[in-house]
Amino acid sequence: MKQYNASILLLEDDTNLGFVTKDKLEEVGFYVKLCVDGEQAIKTIQNERIDICLLDVMLPKIDGFTVGKIIKEKDPLIPILFVTARSMKEDKIKGLKLGADDYITKPFDFDELILRIKNTLNRTKQQRKKIEEGPKEYQIGSYYFNINNQYLELNGERTKLTKKETDLLKKLCENMNDIMNREEALEQIWGVNDYFSGRSMDVFISKIRKYLKEDEKIQIINIHGVGFKLAIE
Repeated sequence: MKQYNASILLLEDDTNLGFVTKDKLEEVGFYVKLCVDGEQAIKTIQNERIDICLLDVMLPKIDGFTVGKIIKEKDPLIPILFVTARSMKEDKIKGLKLGADDYITKPFDFDELILRIKNTLNRTKQQRKKIEEGPKEYQIGSYYFNINNQYLELNGERTKLTKKETDLLKKLCENMNDIMNREEALEQIWGVNDYFSGRSMDVFISKIRKYLKEDEKIQIINIHGVGFKLAIE
């Protein structure tokens, strides 16, 4: 039986581009499941083992952003790359807010696409390893933070976290009462340090502040130009 490097869900409604992309990826050792609409992609993710998803945004019936959200709700650890002709800043930010690991616009170079896929898979592998080897939980003031199951708990009530929320809060906890370097966190969690990922991080920091707001002794302090500090009195 042929051994594959990884399994890829490719969601692309342009059949010509879809088949060309599938062939190129299979040439370098990937298994590719090509889907032409969102419904087919959702069924695939429910029934097959997928290591990474390449999702077009502009689709009939269910758009790529909606599919990505459903995938992340099912398994927050599956990395997603949005592949689209849309280059608007708002679309990139929306994708990153949904937990996308990368974003590439058409027309793209296949060598670049393959490199982005491999880099994303390597980061995901390292993140899984860190989760397995590192602390599994933290006490943050009155909150209990469970990393493996990705939730915060306060007085018996749980708040489910996304993968990026978990990764970012874990990074803050690793530097508790000290500064979490912004650039380092962007490179480790987003895989890139640019304007869009920086804006995305700011959004996630705001979300985490809201999750922790019931304990007044907890602060996430913005150290301008440097990073953030999770401070516990």
